[in-house]
Amino acid sequence: MTTGTERLLGELRRTLRDGGLYGSFLVRDLETGDEIGIDPDIELPVASLVKVPLALATLERIRRGELDGAAVIVVPPGRITTPGPTGLSRFQHAAHIAVEDLLYLSTCISDNSAADALFALTPPDRVGAVLHEFGLRGITVRHTMRELMETPVERFDPADVHLAHALAIDAGTPGRGHRVPQLDISRANTGTARAFVDLLQALWQSRPGTEGAGPPAIHPDVAARVRGLMANNLVRNRLAPDFDSDASTWSSKTGMLLNLRHEVGVVEHADGQTYAVAVLTESRVAAGRQPGADALMGQVARRLRDELRSRWV
Repeated sequence: MTTGTERLLGELRRTLRDGGLYGSFLVRDLETGDEIGIDPDIELPVASLVKVPLALATLERIRRGELDGAAVIVVPPGRITTPGPTGLSRFQHAAHIAVEDLLYLSTCISDNSAADALFALTPPDRVGAVLHEFGLRGITVRHTMRELMETPVERFDPADVHLAHALAIDAGTPGRGHRVPQLDISRANTGTARAFVDLLQALWQSRPGTEGAGPPAIHPDVAARVRGLMANNLVRNRLAPDFDSDASTWSSKTGMLLNLRHEVGVVEHADGQTYAVAVLTESRVAAGRQPGADALMGQVARRLRDELRSRWV
């Protein structure tokens, strides 16, 4: 590591601290394997990021003939009224939806009810098993999305949501246990920035003609479908402003739960350079809406990408 890189990382750590964020970042050049990060091996609860492994496992089972992508599933209404949940989670009546359309809702608009309908077909332990088949480690899938909808936020009036965030900030232990189960790494769905970058690399490097090249072993058709879902992600307020432009495309998945703010994705530049980016953060500010934190995540991730990109010139 050069002196300039060390200086940059120190500056970015201070910037995150001053902004009330603890961050785990990793950016990897998918052509050279060169990477730069900040605490990329810290294990954190992943919230809705788990929907990427869920999509991969579902599509792989469709490819194998174990599931029918056109099969229609009856999804009960979520009837959730608290801020945040989207799609079927807010429906008042049951819906009849095909499996492949549930994948769109789960991945592209982060619909928890759609994800749970998919988890009913491919339970958490099966999703984890598919990851392991592809040699992907470091992401642990333990539960469905319903557990994420039963947090302290639902027990407070909207004016008191900051109290739930204060509990999330203050009730942890040095070993990353937590009084809130969804934030306890021994009970939650968990992962690291490095593990998600490994998953992104497996998805982006699996192309037609690579089937016999060894790991990654994801079938090119399955990988292409997951990439397409991530390209159509509608939640674009976090890292997208720093990576999406007329000269680049940004494909990603976000995750948010209490004081956790995450995003993982791939930026593909018109000149052929491609970078996987994973950002997992915890906020130290007891507030539900923090656009400044979202912007800070993107700014730090972009500066890390810029450092790698400068080495290529």
